[in-house]
Amino acid sequence: MAVTSELTVLHRAIDELQAVVGSVRGRYGDIPAVRRLLGDVDRILLDAAELDEVPPPPQPEGQVEMQIIDDTPFDPSLWSDADDEGLGGYHGGSR
Repeated sequence: MAVTSELTVLHRAIDELQAVVGSVRGRYGDIPAVRRLLGDVDRILLDAAELDEVPPPPQPEGQVEMQIIDDTPFDPSLWSDADDEGLGGYHGGSR
């Protein structure tokens, strides 16, 4: 089955297309235009299945893979004994 996110999206789109073409067939019957649409969907399915067997091509040189950075706040206790840079640091007692 689909290995990359692009192929996963492709398979979902094909599933939706099959459902719509099936609805069109139910409404218009077995006319030449509908038969051609069914044939086109079958060919798309075959091509997508072929892509499932091909390993994804390597990324071009210089292209950086996107990294997802979690943006949930850090636990404040991690910073409890840290100095505030630029504010003179922590000095016990009063000045």
